[in-house]
Amino acid sequence: MKKYILTSLSVASFLALSSCKTDFDQNVSSIKPTNGDADFSNYISLGNSLTSGYRDNALYLDGQKESYPSIIAAQMKLAGGGEFKQPLMPNNTGGFSNLPGFSGKLELKVVDGALTPVPSDPGAALDNVAAGRPYNNMGVPGAKVAHLLAPGYGNPGGLAAKTANPYFVRFASSATTSVIADFISQKPTFFSLWIGNNDALLYALAGADDTKETLTPPDMFKTYYNALVAQIASTKAKGIIANIPDVTTIPSLTTVPYNPLTAASLGKGDVNVGNATIDQLNASLYGPLNQILTAFGAGDRIKPLSKTVANPLLIQDESLTNLGPQITAAALASGNATLVALAPYLGATYGQARQAAPGDLVPLTTRSAIGAQVTLPTGIPASLGANGVAYPFADNYVLTVKEVTTINAAIASYNTTIQAAATANGYAFVDANAKMKELSSQSGIQYNGVKYTATFVTGGAFSLDGVHLTGRGYAVIANEFIKAINKTYRSTLTQVNPNDYSGVKFP
Repeated sequence: MKKYILTSLSVASFLALSSCKTDFDQNVSSIKPTNGDADFSNYISLGNSLTSGYRDNALYLDGQKESYPSIIAAQMKLAGGGEFKQPLMPNNTGGFSNLPGFSGKLELKVVDGALTPVPSDPGAALDNVAAGRPYNNMGVPGAKVAHLLAPGYGNPGGLAAKTANPYFVRFASSATTSVIADFISQKPTFFSLWIGNNDALLYALAGADDTKETLTPPDMFKTYYNALVAQIASTKAKGIIANIPDVTTIPSLTTVPYNPLTAASLGKGDVNVGNATIDQLNASLYGPLNQILTAFGAGDRIKPLSKTVANPLLIQDESLTNLGPQITAAALASGNATLVALAPYLGATYGQARQAAPGDLVPLTTRSAIGAQVTLPTGIPASLGANGVAYPFADNYVLTVKEVTTINAAIASYNTTIQAAATANGYAFVDANAKMKELSSQSGIQYNGVKYTATFVTGGAFSLDGVHLTGRGYAVIANEFIKAINKTYRSTLTQVNPNDYSGVKFP
């Protein structure tokens, strides 16, 4: 039987903390919920997967019921708010069986003796719930800012070309409408907007590989965001908007270390290198490459592996000068028969290779690829095909420190645009970036003695995909929205206790 457990705390530590002073920052026992200067009768939320209640890499029923807008709406209802309808999924698994790339939710299972998130089969084919419109939760997983403005984003005919989004296809009022048009048609009295994460995050999760995803340029983001807010403002509704967290605050990019290769893991074949030992790898690859690169003043790119400390992954870095021709020439001139035979391969493969360094981020999705065998040219030893170990990881597997800097600089610009829009229109503002940084700190956040952090699986706040929140994490965010709403509109909405919501589900 499966059960919900308490975040990262063991039973013993929970009992120890339960006697401590509460960290819950609102005593609600004597507060009567009121709407203040706001009208909550028709609250509509706009955003992406974080707004929809997406978690564990899928949109499913229980997650939607604990979306942060649903949590807020329940508190608004106590202050005169209306019903809050969501385009609920037809099952508690998620995914679409008739669309590639939409598996069901991740579930913890024991794999090779360890608890591992494993995707489940999709729960059903893509359904259409437009007949149940209007829906108050208009969060569309995968949406960028420009997508909310795009006509036809809910057109089933655009799914194959990826000009449409299946989650909006489910509840769009027509094939030609846009998310913002459907929002305006519902005449909201109050709104929330949390959008823009995907303009940077999808690019980061793809390792900043421009062939797979793009980073929205800050000036383009500003144009789209201000156009979106202008249309929202035309409704005269009051509302609240939130900014975007840095990519360094989510466990999907901070859990896998840059240096996971140890003497034990390599020698035991825990990565797929044919049980190659460090001595063998140093003799056949790392040592010769280090000598060649040192001759060209680049010996720090690849150093021999250590037997006593953890070793970094081997990666491609497109920002490096390509020393492929020099490597090939040096290998040919070495007089070593093995190097001579491998010379063209060495130059083509390791010209921009280096070992990962502190500040490089390895996505969770890369972990399963460490040591996986890649297809090699005929005649190349299989031991050189262990991905990230002897064969450098391609661009999409790792986010380099330079790429992290570029992405976070774009996010900082996005956040300047977002806060300026809130100020110019008199909307409440949530600094979600600051809250995520607080979660990712060592001290985390405590509610009634229960500690929440950004630690993967055991931290309590993030779901099994390392990007989206658990019910408890969404409750933490809902409280930030509630505090900002109360401050701006003089309402007295009560905060919720995150401990009352669900966390990671263990077998």
